[in-house]
Amino acid sequence: MTDSDREHGGFFEEAGVFLGYFEDIPDGREVGKVGYPLSEVLLLCLLAVLSGAETFTDIANFGHRKLSFLRRFRPFSGGTPSHDHLGDILATLDAAAFQRCFVAWVTSLTGLATEVIAIDGKTVRRSKGAKAAIHMVSAFAARQRLVPGQVKVGDKVGDKANEIVAIPHLLKVLAIEGAIVTIDAMGCQRTIAQQIVDQKADYVRALKSNQSALRDDVSLFVTERKARQYADTVISRHETIDGDHGRIETRTATVLHDIAWLQQRHKWPALKSVVVIDGIRETGSKTERETRLYISSLNLPADKLGPIVRSHWAIENSLHWVMDMVFRDDECRVRTENAPANFTTIKHIATNLLRLPTSRDSLRSRRKITAWDDDFLASLIADDPVTRFHWAKARWLDGQG
Repeated sequence: MTDSDREHGGFFEEAGVFLGYFEDIPDGREVGKVGYPLSEVLLLCLLAVLSGAETFTDIANFGHRKLSFLRRFRPFSGGTPSHDHLGDILATLDAAAFQRCFVAWVTSLTGLATEVIAIDGKTVRRSKGAKAAIHMVSAFAARQRLVPGQVKVGDKVGDKANEIVAIPHLLKVLAIEGAIVTIDAMGCQRTIAQQIVDQKADYVRALKSNQSALRDDVSLFVTERKARQYADTVISRHETIDGDHGRIETRTATVLHDIAWLQQRHKWPALKSVVVIDGIRETGSKTERETRLYISSLNLPADKLGPIVRSHWAIENSLHWVMDMVFRDDECRVRTENAPANFTTIKHIATNLLRLPTSRDSLRSRRKITAWDDDFLASLIADDPVTRFHWAKARWLDGQG
């Protein structure tokens, strides 16, 4: 501990454990020219984003006005950087190393994955400048509602096609043993399926035109069996009915368990079942029907596989929607070098921190509270976030904070 550390007493105690996971990120700046330590910059960015900051200018303004609060955690002896300096630091920060530290931190929160991890990509639309808009592939733990990791799709491709390359890199850094990995049709590749199996996990993935031969065979088989009401076919079936906003949706999950013929023909890694989801959506006098096909390494009954298939869409509703509507991700104009990927990682850290405690408040409300109550904000990065959250929340509700 330096003399400066001792001078500031116990400011490490509240944020020490959390920041410890990010100590090993390499700092490419010349040592003699570093006026703002990287740990201070990352802490400033995170606390500002938690409090509602959406741009580097917002973060710089937060730092200027909250300097005494920031010094509860680190010395900030040189104050806080300007928005231009912040952009330069995040642009040159090693995005892959930052993401590895992020994954290590989330793993410490959740342990080994035991349930569904949904993987999907999202384009940050207004990050488009001289290069294409960045596209991030993220993992989302459906039950814990946390982001365990993400990777940036290569710069040379501006659409979703390069997800095929990015997904294996993301899987490699995740602790997925015992988990069920769900991926949309773009990730329906033999090599990806094999990697998931090699990492001792299972998969459920959608079948679409990118696997035309496999889909055609499955679709023809399902059509024939449906016409015969699945006679002489080993199946299980489960139906759910949901109603909301004047809409009634009926989903019937049918799992085909006897698919040795399909495996013999296509030799898909560890393939054990085909899942058919028949959906009927009724809105007033309008009725829409849809059939979706999936393959899986699991041989579970329909009442188990149906919800697993549906949980994949949690990444759309609970992550992509939150990033757009709460963090205004599609409006973000950060574009330079590694800055867009690193800023996205900071937003994912903020999302996870806001979701750690149990509360009926929406994420939007929690974000507002962090801006209003310093103790509440401090509790989110404390050594014991859940305990400190309830302590700070109780003080806020009682009007004592």
